[in-house]
Amino acid sequence: MSSSRDFLTTEQAANLLGVSATHVRRLADHGDLTRVARGLLDATSVERHQQSAAGHRTRVWAEHTAWGAIALLSGIRPDWLGSVQTSRLRGALREISVMDLVRRTRDRATVHTMRAHSSALDRARVDLVWTDSLSLGLVEGVGVNGVPFSGLRERDLANRADGYLRASDFETFVRRLALRPDPTGNLTLRTTDFDIETVRTLAQCKTPVLTALDAATALDPRERGMGLLALDSVLKERRGRAGE
Repeated sequence: MSSSRDFLTTEQAANLLGVSATHVRRLADHGDLTRVARGLLDATSVERHQQSAAGHRTRVWAEHTAWGAIALLSGIRPDWLGSVQTSRLRGALREISVMDLVRRTRDRATVHTMRAHSSALDRARVDLVWTDSLSLGLVEGVGVNGVPFSGLRERDLANRADGYLRASDFETFVRRLALRPDPTGNLTLRTTDFDIETVRTLAQCKTPVLTALDAATALDPRERGMGLLALDSVLKERRGRAGE
């Protein structure tokens, strides 16, 4: 039986996120928060959104701009952006903080957390453009706020998966693998209207910017810490090159 702590009212979510109740309802309508009943929201989905928004009202980038930022940080030219927009984006990335980067790129995809049988999870890993938090490291480290964290181990991630999927394929994918929505599920689907082959290229880059962004909004504090640390390193390196 679910505890009342698993759910939040619209007003409680609004207070937690520092926004109006109307804004919370809009987030639920757009799928950013999981509505479990009229006026009642899943607490995990609110927590996940809080990690990406962190109570700030920084304007997020449009989907194609967010992917352009990821491309630039990954060392890839974003051919889908014009020269003026690319130049402005380069300038923004020289000044941006880690948390602002996480917030501004969150509209690159819509996140769906699902529950999958172990066999379906294996099939999903084959079909999705997936990111692997293990690539960020397995050892202990120090996060951007100076707080030590324990690194993830392979067994922590063996029973779950995280990957990107064309938005138009989402419903068919869910039916084929018999997935069901579950805010604490073992499969994170990130649906996007952006070109999925470009997403695949970015996911496979030597500089794991996309993986780090995905990890930076994880509920697991260890995974989130590694994501933030990796992004901090990328941004510092970029500022160092700009100052040369």
